[in-house]
Amino acid sequence: MSYLELLFIGIGLAMDAFAVSICKGLGMKRVNKLHCFIIALFFGGFQAVMPFAGWLLGKQFQSYIESVDHWIAFALLVCLGAKAVLEAVRDHDDGCAEKQESVLNVKELFLLAIATSIDALAVGVTFAFLQVSILPAASIIGLVTFVICIFGVFIGNLFGSRFQKKAEIAGGAILIIIGLKILLEHLHIFQ
Repeated sequence: MSYLELLFIGIGLAMDAFAVSICKGLGMKRVNKLHCFIIALFFGGFQAVMPFAGWLLGKQFQSYIESVDHWIAFALLVCLGAKAVLEAVRDHDDGCAEKQESVLNVKELFLLAIATSIDALAVGVTFAFLQVSILPAASIIGLVTFVICIFGVFIGNLFGSRFQKKAEIAGGAILIIIGLKILLEHLHIFQ
């Protein structure tokens, strides 16, 4: 898998964390740079650790499912992408708080970081099947998420939640496209 593909996967996976970062920024009267860094570190850190954990799980079962690994990768990425798109287009409370003085709740951040990185765990399983080198992949995903979340806090503070839904839809679409590409490559339809 190329670095460009890993970059796009990182962007796709980061969209949930980006949306939450927008909400965090929306809730701040002024952006607290230390809080912004901590938010990005939580989300980026979990987005880097979860693919590694998924990769370890995938390696345990690789010999049993090697003949269908491309179908599993396709199904996981398309399901995750479709889930992201469907959640974005559903009418629901956006979870963004009213603007207030910036207070950082570490327990809440921990839970949000886990919730937004579950899909990265599944992608890590896919990486094991595709023989992706996990350290560069996890590092790219974590770094991309870190940077995107910093922008998310600032964007949320400046513009509000206007871009949240579009970002989630774009992230889901990216995962679906990469899933299709993996399947088509393994079926020798697309090289």
